[in-house]
Amino acid sequence: MIRKNKRKVIVALDFKNQGPADERKQGTLKIFFGYAAGVGKTYAMLKAAHRASEQGQDVVVGYIERHTRPDTLALLDGLEQLPNKTVNYKGIQLKEFDLDAALKRHPQIMLVDELAHSNAAGCRHTKRYQDVEELLRAGINVYTTINVQHLESLNDLVASITQVAVSERIPDSVFDSADQVELVDIEPDDLIIRLQSGKVYRKDQANRALDHFFSKENLAALREIALRRTADRLSRNAQKEGNERAAKAGEHILVCLSASPSNAKVVRTAARMAEAFHSGFTALFVETSETKELKGESLKRLRDNMRLAEQLGAQITTVYGDEPAVQIAEYARVSGITKIVVGRTNHNTVAGVRDRTLSDKLANLANDIDIYIIPDSQPLYKKKFSLFRKDEEEKFRWVDLLKTLLIISGATLIGFGFYSLGLREANIITVYILGVLLTAVCTHGHLCGVIASLCSVVLFNYFFTVPRFSLVAADPDYPVTFFIMLIASIMSCTLASRVRKQARQSSQRAYYMELLMNSSQKMQQGRDEQETIELAAEQVSKLLNRPILYALAGKGGDLSFQATPKTKAGELLGSMTAEEQGVADWVAKNNKHAGAGTNTLSHAQNLYLAIRGSQEVMGVIGIPARFYPPLEAFEKNVMVSLLNECGMTLERRRLRAEKQAVEMETQRERLRSNLLRAISHDLRTPLTSISGNATILMEKSISLKEEERQEMYNAIYDDSMWLVNLTENLLSITRIENGTMQLQIEAELLDEVFQEALAHVDRQSKQHDISVNLSDDLLMAKMDVRLIVQVIINIVNNAIKYTPVGSHIRLSAEKQDDMVRISISDDGQGISGEAKKHLFDMFYTAGIGKPDNRRGLGLGLGLCKSIIDAHGGTIGVEDNIPQGSVFYFTLPLEEVSLQYE
Repeated sequence: MIRKNKRKVIVALDFKNQGPADERKQGTLKIFFGYAAGVGKTYAMLKAAHRASEQGQDVVVGYIERHTRPDTLALLDGLEQLPNKTVNYKGIQLKEFDLDAALKRHPQIMLVDELAHSNAAGCRHTKRYQDVEELLRAGINVYTTINVQHLESLNDLVASITQVAVSERIPDSVFDSADQVELVDIEPDDLIIRLQSGKVYRKDQANRALDHFFSKENLAALREIALRRTADRLSRNAQKEGNERAAKAGEHILVCLSASPSNAKVVRTAARMAEAFHSGFTALFVETSETKELKGESLKRLRDNMRLAEQLGAQITTVYGDEPAVQIAEYARVSGITKIVVGRTNHNTVAGVRDRTLSDKLANLANDIDIYIIPDSQPLYKKKFSLFRKDEEEKFRWVDLLKTLLIISGATLIGFGFYSLGLREANIITVYILGVLLTAVCTHGHLCGVIASLCSVVLFNYFFTVPRFSLVAADPDYPVTFFIMLIASIMSCTLASRVRKQARQSSQRAYYMELLMNSSQKMQQGRDEQETIELAAEQVSKLLNRPILYALAGKGGDLSFQATPKTKAGELLGSMTAEEQGVADWVAKNNKHAGAGTNTLSHAQNLYLAIRGSQEVMGVIGIPARFYPPLEAFEKNVMVSLLNECGMTLERRRLRAEKQAVEMETQRERLRSNLLRAISHDLRTPLTSISGNATILMEKSISLKEEERQEMYNAIYDDSMWLVNLTENLLSITRIENGTMQLQIEAELLDEVFQEALAHVDRQSKQHDISVNLSDDLLMAKMDVRLIVQVIINIVNNAIKYTPVGSHIRLSAEKQDDMVRISISDDGQGISGEAKKHLFDMFYTAGIGKPDNRRGLGLGLGLCKSIIDAHGGTIGVEDNIPQGSVFYFTLPLEEVSLQYE
């Protein structure tokens, strides 16, 4: 109930037509599925809408593609239609589905034609299927239409049959998650007749279509694909409903991602295989030094392929290494992969030399895993070859050249030393190889290592071979020595560079893992929700090396963004316009990602991600994208993992707080129950006594002596005062429990406070010796005098009740640093150690002292503790030497300043 009330007041500022986001049941999706345009999908959808309307359901036409089909348009009569939204795109007025108007109208059933349609720029979502998903989340049932060529995983297959590439596509997950799919099917011959008669397109368009896409062979093939896809969906749903294990439950398919033009086809093929085998699906990207160089069209293709794999349901994973085959095989081995899908290499090599392909290497490294090679229909392209790659690692640096010269000079000096000692030339060669290794470790890239290798050979020849100080080699064995020395130097340099690069990659992975582990520990240590999300934002900022916006959600108000680091707060918060705030509110409401780099509200400057718990959105994080590079796949995976951990931590904290609130409410209810039970039992005795004595006194026929009458008056007074004190305690307890007790703190003289309290203590105080002893008559303390008087009365009355007649009760006060210690001592029989532990608990009575017809409820001392705690003091009890007990409590001291005139 608490969460529901919180969520009801979250409003997306940018979308005024939307109502508050309350908890509605998820809407159902019905898809009218066909194999080509003109089979009658829209017609069947409108007929179904009329049937639903006749059954009393609220049906509204949100958008219908108005083709020149009279039979279809005639079915619009009698159905309510929403006006289209007009979007100005490059001077052209486009008609689009009005999502905000549909949400405001909120019918039972909404008709939205052409599910795969791409919305014009300026609409909230890039694709219409995202509009439909938002309708479903709002609790609206949707009827829609789609053709088989618009399914993402079948796009390449359809294109290979029809030779037509379809640009408007939807993820297969949208189709598979539909509650109902109705296949609208007619014979290809009948569809051709409809085309020829002008019922689908105009005559000129129909003739062109029949010559290309709508040939009989194409239509038959598309129809077969549509029938199989529908049958596969039914089979899978039957298995889910029957809770049966899939026949290939142990299968796990791995697809390799790359920037190749044909990689999209490989990904779609792997997705279809995963669908057919009902298996796990992972997309692996191996980041090498070459992939870091990607830019322009290649980089765009790589990101598009990653996004495609994610849409098709793959789990994106990134590994590092310069040997893709080794990395893929190792990942497949440790992850339980059973099938690997790769594309065929389709590029020319240098000088016509054929290198071993990735599939060949995988076949040797992973010989127990099935490898599927997808042919590439793309034209051959030339792969650029460069001895030295133009990445950051290989950039020429003068400092590296200086290091190389110093190291080689040092090796030469050592060589002169060895030569003067008469050592063999092999030792000098070893020194030069060691210098090459040291150069490879101390410099960047391969260039300096190669230079060091060449210089080592030349210097060894010039200084240490006969004839010396000449590049001529007299011994015929020297050229072989030089060649082996050069090869050994270059190989040593290459291996050292590779080890250094792998160490750097390992340190990077270790940094990410350490960041994740530290983030988890830090978020667990957060004192509250705000500190937890702040710690998570700081970790994301470290990961991405950019400032981060963050805000908590679910508190019943607008998102209040903050920024980290604090130095960037002014700049980031200043960019949070009403439009940006609206995007963030939409993310919090719909539990989706939106903003820059997504297909929803992509015009935003920032990327907004929901911090998700298992039940609701716990917060929103904003990542600036305008002046920063796009997120890498591995960075995104680490960030999502970190945000998921943050969401779970926040949810656990919120659920724990709710549990504590429930427990506190239960405790209060138990307290009320105990209080009522105790009152109902213990009030009976004094009330019976009062009413009985009063009845006797009012009865004129009964003659009473004056002493008996006075005794009855005293009994009535004692019982009445007991009830007054009990009522005062109950009222104070009620105020404390409800949190309505407000202290009115003032400085008071303790002497006056003691006198006021003693004036209202039990009448039996005359039977005891009560005295006041103050170390300073002007001693003052800060207090709510009304409540402190009640504390003193309760403690003194307890002393009167539980000590014998004639005992001494002493009130005293003294300064202790910046506090005043007030003590109330007696010389009664004392209190046991066990009773001291529970003496200030509610409803606890020690069961000691003289017998009394009125049993205490155990409220007085518990109330005293609550009052003293509210004043910031302490209360306790200790033994009085030699006999009795001392109750003490402390209050803040008020210094008295005396002025003399």
